[in-house]
Amino acid sequence: MRLPSCIESAKPQLLKKFPKIKSCDEFAIQPILIRKQPKFLTRERHMAIRRKKSKTLLYGKQNENKNNINQQHKQNKANENNMITRKTCQSCKCPREAHAIYQQQTTTVHERLGFKVVSPAESGVEPRDLGYTWVPPGIRASSRINRYFEQLPLDKVPKIGAEGARYREQQIAYQLPKQDLSLQHCKHLEEQHEASFEDFVTARNEIALDIGYIKDAPYDEHCAHCEGEINTGEMVVAAPKFVESVMWHPRCFTCSTCNELLVDLTYCVHEDKIYCERHYAEMLKPRCTGCDELIFSGEYTKAMDKDWHSGHFCCWQCDESLTGQRYVIRDDHPYCIKCYENVFANTCEECNKIIGIDSKDLSYKDKHWHEACFLCFKCHLSLVDKQFGAKADKIYCGTCYDAQFASRCDGCGEVFRAGTKKMEYKTRQWHENCFCCCVCKMAIGTKSFIPREQEIYCAGCYEEKFATRCIKCNKVITSGGVTYKNEPWHRECFTCTHCNITLAGQRFTSRDEKPYCAECFGELFAKRCTACEKPITGIGGTRFISFEDRHWHHDCFVCASCKTSLVGRGFITDGPDIICPECAKQRLM
Repeated sequence: MRLPSCIESAKPQLLKKFPKIKSCDEFAIQPILIRKQPKFLTRERHMAIRRKKSKTLLYGKQNENKNNINQQHKQNKANENNMITRKTCQSCKCPREAHAIYQQQTTTVHERLGFKVVSPAESGVEPRDLGYTWVPPGIRASSRINRYFEQLPLDKVPKIGAEGARYREQQIAYQLPKQDLSLQHCKHLEEQHEASFEDFVTARNEIALDIGYIKDAPYDEHCAHCEGEINTGEMVVAAPKFVESVMWHPRCFTCSTCNELLVDLTYCVHEDKIYCERHYAEMLKPRCTGCDELIFSGEYTKAMDKDWHSGHFCCWQCDESLTGQRYVIRDDHPYCIKCYENVFANTCEECNKIIGIDSKDLSYKDKHWHEACFLCFKCHLSLVDKQFGAKADKIYCGTCYDAQFASRCDGCGEVFRAGTKKMEYKTRQWHENCFCCCVCKMAIGTKSFIPREQEIYCAGCYEEKFATRCIKCNKVITSGGVTYKNEPWHRECFTCTHCNITLAGQRFTSRDEKPYCAECFGELFAKRCTACEKPITGIGGTRFISFEDRHWHHDCFVCASCKTSLVGRGFITDGPDIICPECAKQRLM
């Protein structure tokens, strides 16, 4: 057997090392167990090995177990985060701070920031003894604590069990995100960027991050936020890492970005302004909109005017990465094409398939079709950009619709084509151009009209043909007419034939079918009294006496001598006079 070249070159050393082996050929075919002789370890060497093993367990860098430990490390992170890469609730997708996830016990900012925790014995105040979940540092007397909270909006005072306590918990979660404060809460920070994160945290804690305290103003000053007056001795907030002389009203100690009260007086300083930790960090590093962690990688995704880790720009519905993919924005959320079509796209009435974003969606009365499916139900011709009609949830081209369903015009007798305007009145219907006056043939359209005996008239023609006309002027009587002997007159036309005085409302009579006022009739046609020579007139049968073509008023028929009434008595004529019998005797004697 030929030995490998590596063993062939090492023959002398091997034979010297293993004297029981007669030849190198025997060495080549026999298994060899090589044991390292144990050495005595110094204390320093022993500690070095322990540190190396500890480091291996922590970071998974031991060559033999590297893959297994890395996988376990990732699995632990995934379990801690419940496989969530979003900053929102997996069930309802509302923000984390909207849920009571920090209320199992009272949260302290010192613990969250990793600062030294001030015990009640050192501060002299236990917040819960005063009914609060937190009290400001720098004051111990309960009266001063209450006076501080009186200066805050009522709904932001952290009373136990009140809305303000809930507000404080939400702001702790929002203003002081855990993933900004400690590496152990970063679920998506890659190992090569952990050092950058630690440097950021160290620099922030040393330069910018601190907790304010309450003090009495040593002199008159102006508030750094509202520029209102601060009087000597007034309770103010001071920020140790800001300029010593700068002070704020308690209600004005707010973040310069979100304008919320800085929770538990925790602030960061940047360019002579104060911020909550969240917005301070976002001025220095981009923040992933998906997981809410800061981005320390030089490569990340920018979409929808927001920043994302490369794998965190995901579909709002299925969480599939959208980086480099097409997506659709709906209600300010991104969706992959598949989810958008499944959730929001319409279903085609013809083929019952989804109308994708790459297809044209044609709709009619809340129904939708693919462009290729928008066909006549009978002849299957495309109806795109053509007139069509609908009947019983089906659509038809104009020709097919007319042939099967179209009604006919009562004017011309032709069918109503699909898409044609139709005028209807009671049970009758016309084309727009056929709905016209039967006299002048002008289209009526939406103007007023008058129906009569199955015919339609415009207002003008109806008046001309059927309206009542004055017997004198032959014009239409629109109002206030007068009827005489079944003939219509305007009031102003019904006048005396002789003097033209209006007869409406007055006594009158007629002669030869013509009306006359009483005076004109008497002057022109009445008999005249032989005695007074005035006309004998009267309405409704006036009494008068006639004798031998002579006429007298009833009152004028008297004896010419004694003036005694001769009505109903005998009389004697004496030339033009009439006299009673007694006066006649006297004349004869």
